Amino acid sequence: MKAVLVENYDHIDNITIKEVAKPELSAGMVRVRIQAAAIGFVDGLKVQGLYQTKDPLPFTPGSEFAGVVDEAAADVEGFPPGTPVIGMVRNGGLAEYICAAGADLFVAPKGIEPAVGASFFANYLTALYALSARGKLQQGETLLVLGAAGGVGIAAVQVGKLLGARVIAAASTDEKRHFAVKFGADESLDYTREDWRDELKALTNGHGADVIYDPVGGELSLQAFRSIAWNGRHLVIGFASGTIPALRFNLPLLKGGALLGVDLAQIGRREPEVRDRVIAQLFTWLSEKTLVPVVGKVFAFENFHEAFKAMTTRSALGKMVVRIG
Repeated sequence: MKAVLVENYDHIDNITIKEVAKPELSAGMVRVRIQAAAIGFVDGLKVQGLYQTKDPLPFTPGSEFAGVVDEAAADVEGFPPGTPVIGMVRNGGLAEYICAAGADLFVAPKGIEPAVGASFFANYLTALYALSARGKLQQGETLLVLGAAGGVGIAAVQVGKLLGARVIAAASTDEKRHFAVKFGADESLDYTREDWRDELKALTNGHGADVIYDPVGGELSLQAFRSIAWNGRHLVIGFASGTIPALRFNLPLLKGGALLGVDLAQIGRREPEVRDRVIAQLFTWLSEKTLVPVVGKVFAFENFHEAFKAMTTRSALGKMVVRIG
């Protein structure tokens, strides 16, 4: 079978598709024929060996995928051949086949296209877990989403609206702000302007943001926290800016605000019942078409390099997807 193979940590331009052995089935595993895989910011770091944990070489990048069951081990139930599934694993998604544990697979709701299934899981699971379980976002509260036009940001915009919040989308260009408003944001602002906090203050009548959803990091995070409402919650999702901010402890004291971490990789291990509840809610919204996930640009398998490059540009809207099937 064909797979993107990282034999040495390197720039994505130097990584190629190679012929590798089709994965063999073992106990507890399900072999899936992949139809689409998503490319996230973390995947770009892993390929270069820059992520906080390194995947042992050689490896195939891609943690989110959608496809159909090829075969399941005898001790695995619920995944007959041909079943459409959505999966999230450590790596291996950018390939024609993958073997994944049954616990890492979910039967896709009816009518969900592979590109949608592949691009939805991490972003929307992160958004709903962060906003409901960690941020305790309440109906009528104000949610500020930083980097609102990226894959993880636009998911928070949509989920925030479904939870009944007033959503303010912060993004760097007119195109991105219009994109966020198109998918549900009530207001938008340009965080590259020096006076953006004054604009936020005006939009909230001096109240500030009850919840801040922050996948960006850097100086923007520090400025956003200064505009948090009393008893506000600042959700740390990631550091797309490449800079991890250092917050002075007097600020949470003066603002009455809380800084809360959101690590998707640990939810299943530390809070499995919460994860299952969040996934059940997401699948209900998907089935009812209450939630229609945003798919960014879709690339052919042989053009996977372009998907990685698009994901890292400031012009990226939504999540990048590679069509494999």
